[in-house]
Amino acid sequence: MLIFSTGLFFGFIILIISADRFVTGTAAIARNFGISPLIIGLTIVGFGTSAPEILVAGFASWEGNPGLAIGNAIGSNIANIGLVLACTALVGSISVHSKLLSRELPIFAFISIACFWAALDGNLERVDGVLMLMGLVLFLAWLVRSARESHNGDPLPQEIESEIPNKLPTSTAIMWFIVGLAGLLISSRLLVWAAVNIAQAFGVSDIVIGLTIVALGTSLPELAASITSILKNEDDLAVGNIVGSNIYNLLAVYSIPALVAPGPLDPTVISRDFPWMLGFTIALFIFAYSRNGNGIISRWKGGILLLCYFGYMAILYRHSVLT
Repeated sequence: MLIFSTGLFFGFIILIISADRFVTGTAAIARNFGISPLIIGLTIVGFGTSAPEILVAGFASWEGNPGLAIGNAIGSNIANIGLVLACTALVGSISVHSKLLSRELPIFAFISIACFWAALDGNLERVDGVLMLMGLVLFLAWLVRSARESHNGDPLPQEIESEIPNKLPTSTAIMWFIVGLAGLLISSRLLVWAAVNIAQAFGVSDIVIGLTIVALGTSLPELAASITSILKNEDDLAVGNIVGSNIYNLLAVYSIPALVAPGPLDPTVISRDFPWMLGFTIALFIFAYSRNGNGIISRWKGGILLLCYFGYMAILYRHSVLT
């Protein structure tokens, strides 16, 4: 058991460092080749920050543990709102000013509901995965077009551009890209191995491990990015990181087990986990969305989200112990 726990710990450490280096290297390469910083921030960086979840889901599905991948996708969305956003709001109240983000929130809610609706038949099929990937392409196209139209005066694109490295030589950027990618591959494989063995040792399902330990670990980069953004007074970027990551989790990560290892869904995913994810999504929409003014996620709202997250963890623990 000690060796699996050690593997999990070092897997998370390597994953966090590798994800940061991978994003830095990829973004710098793109910028040095003349790609718009706005497009880099909205697409390349978005994929980079979701790379841990994507690779973990890929390895888990390929090795016959799709439950771990499904749990990671849904659990990461829950953790991003109930833990990451909540802790960020506790550091300082978050004001949402971006019109682009206000238009993105309803789309995020729609995608969440659509994925839940697709799961109601009890199966995760390849056609579902294909539709999710098509949705991802459409979303990225809409995002880039909308960002260009609302670039002037909208704080979110400006905050995104300020985070893109602009003085990193191409040779150094390529080195960080290779090092980051190698680290992500190694750490993702290590995490899947450790998580599956821990699940077997405790007699719990892969889904529960994916919803808890793995989801928490792969959400740590978002936690660091969001807290850093709020300390820099980049409130819209803090929320944008969460919304963007959750959309990628549904359309890119959740689609992987559908494409690689399609099959029946665990009934608890439909009756327990998806409703909780939708509840957190709706709470974020209510707290952050505003058509005419600024949405504010205050400290007390962050406290409510965090209490709900702990409540969800308690339900998972109780369910795992009783079964």
